[in-house]
Amino acid sequence: MNNVLEVHATFATSPLLSLWYVFNFSELQALKLPSQDRNLTPEQYLFVEMELQEFSQRLQEDMGRFASEPDSVTKHGGEEPTESLVLNTSEPPSLWDELTSVVRGAVVSRQKKSSSLLKCIISGLYGLFPILRWGRNYDLKSFRSDLMAGLTLASLGIPQSIGYANLAKLSPQYGLYTSVVPPLIYAVMGSSRDIAIGPVAVVSLLLSSMIQKVVDPSVDPNAYKKLVFTATFFAGIFQASFGLFRLGFLVDFLSHAAIVGFMGGAAIVIGFQQLKGLLGINHFTNNTDVVSVIKAVLVAVNHPWHPDNFLLGCSFLIFILITRFLARRNKKLFWLAAVAPLLSVILSTLMVFVTRADKRGVKIIQHVDGGLNPSSAKQIHLTGPLVGECAKIGLICAVIALTEAIAVGRSFASIKGYQIDGNKEMLAMGFMNIAGSLTSCYVATGSFSRTAVNVSAGCKTTISNIIMAITVFIALELLTRLLYYTPVAILASIILSALPGLIDIKEACSIWEVDKMDFLACIGAFLGVLFGSVEIGLLIAVTISLFRIIINSIRPRIEMLGRIQGTDIFCRMRQYPKATETPGMLIIRIESSFLCFMNANFIRERITRWILEEHHDTERGGKSLKSAVIDMSNVMNIDTSGIIALEEIHKKLTSVNIQLAIANPGWQVIHKMKLARLVDKIGGTWIFLTVGEAVEACSGAKRDDERGC
Repeated sequence: MNNVLEVHATFATSPLLSLWYVFNFSELQALKLPSQDRNLTPEQYLFVEMELQEFSQRLQEDMGRFASEPDSVTKHGGEEPTESLVLNTSEPPSLWDELTSVVRGAVVSRQKKSSSLLKCIISGLYGLFPILRWGRNYDLKSFRSDLMAGLTLASLGIPQSIGYANLAKLSPQYGLYTSVVPPLIYAVMGSSRDIAIGPVAVVSLLLSSMIQKVVDPSVDPNAYKKLVFTATFFAGIFQASFGLFRLGFLVDFLSHAAIVGFMGGAAIVIGFQQLKGLLGINHFTNNTDVVSVIKAVLVAVNHPWHPDNFLLGCSFLIFILITRFLARRNKKLFWLAAVAPLLSVILSTLMVFVTRADKRGVKIIQHVDGGLNPSSAKQIHLTGPLVGECAKIGLICAVIALTEAIAVGRSFASIKGYQIDGNKEMLAMGFMNIAGSLTSCYVATGSFSRTAVNVSAGCKTTISNIIMAITVFIALELLTRLLYYTPVAILASIILSALPGLIDIKEACSIWEVDKMDFLACIGAFLGVLFGSVEIGLLIAVTISLFRIIINSIRPRIEMLGRIQGTDIFCRMRQYPKATETPGMLIIRIESSFLCFMNANFIRERITRWILEEHHDTERGGKSLKSAVIDMSNVMNIDTSGIIALEEIHKKLTSVNIQLAIANPGWQVIHKMKLARLVDKIGGTWIFLTVGEAVEACSGAKRDDERGC
């Protein structure tokens, strides 16, 4: 029993052996030792003594092996030091590899290397046309729901499309054309089950406000249409390119806050512009800023005008708003709000036709061309002095249309519990607008109001878009003659009724509470659109967003890390006051994803000054700073300026006998450090996988004297 006492005494006095004992606890359990000596028989004493001798021998061998191994932390299994894991990583993918992977991933699902060519082709078709995936399980019950949703959608979409075409300074039929071809293309290529495609107010305003600066639609409507189709073509090209090359981050330059402000400002501008139709004004300003619009209204009311337009428009505007209020109070009455615009068009048209109000000054839309979308391929001009202007307008419209569509799609997808693929959405939007530009359509995107109606009507898939497109096509074939007497004031009231959904005051207040800089982008975009123009509002929003990104990149945070007592967790000391410094060591984390020319000098100066100040302070306090650990876990990439900055930091620290250690460098970072021979200068033994390993090595707990700090 002396052996038993010796072993247990060893466990009690040696923490390292205690740890080993824990890992081998199952072996000790197998001994099944009685709790008291007097219960052991002579045979049991002999058995216990033999087992403990064998156990002690294995323990000594293991501990001797541990003592003879290097002090570097090893991976599981004890075969390879982690610093060699960091240094022996494979070469990261080249720019060409990443580009081809991006293009392949945009249309083809990830496949195993062993996948056959046929499977890759099928996967590519499924990626491009999601309808092939879910269409196999489509049933009659889902079709009934989509049929009802599509018909309800058409009842809202037909009058809205006519109104938005008027806002875009186009003839009414072009709004209807835009509700036929783009929804059909999106139905087979889009990943959202709920989104409703067609013309929208903001994009219509964008097109008209920018193109009319080049060509006046009232002077040369044919040239104006050609520019609209050309800009739509470029918008589709840009959108498809964003999806194909996964450039969706370009859309993200318009932050959520900027979009909230931009939409709010655009809604007010659109509302003021509808005063022309609501008041029956003949001559109106082409400017979009509020000051110019108000001046135009004040000048117009001093001339003879017809109050019948105002009374008719306001009456049906109140009717539409009441139906929306009732639909919000009772979800079962959603159809009432959906059919109210179409009902308003029918009733107002009948009223004008019966009373001949058009003879008394009520403005009507007059002739509307019917039939299938005519080809507009010959009207798209890819040469000439205005191509650059059309490309610029197309880019702006592409970004705004994508931002609105993806925001709408993700909102309703989260409600229904599924996800949409942003890159596939961009591809679908791009191809549908390219096809639309060839078939007399202008830029189409997802509409929030129509999508809400689509969801409320019980849509299951994008088949509801196909039903809507077919219904609009039937209306183009059979009903366009009946629209001759439709009053323009009704179109203005329909557009006005859709604007409150674009003004989100509650969200703006939330942005103010959460992030003041974000609110600056929001209010900047709002005021820019309101008092400048749509382009100025966008420019202000993008400028503020870029300014914020640049500031964060040029002046990244550099945080001092401390250890949470009793753990190997290192965290920001300013954020977690309980974190403590490691004696003789300074641990720093670079809070930037890219160590590059923009921030290299700032990071070098900040780290060097910080370490040297700490070094002088510790010397005055009777202690000495022996090492500095730079945690690079947040740094995903580095350029030559960043390499030079690290090299200068190393030289400066070496001159004052401070050892530099690098923890957790990224794949690209360690690869470029090796190419620049920086690893050789710092020393491969001072590159670590984790901060904990770097601290352990520098503290000397598991470093021999030759590598000690």
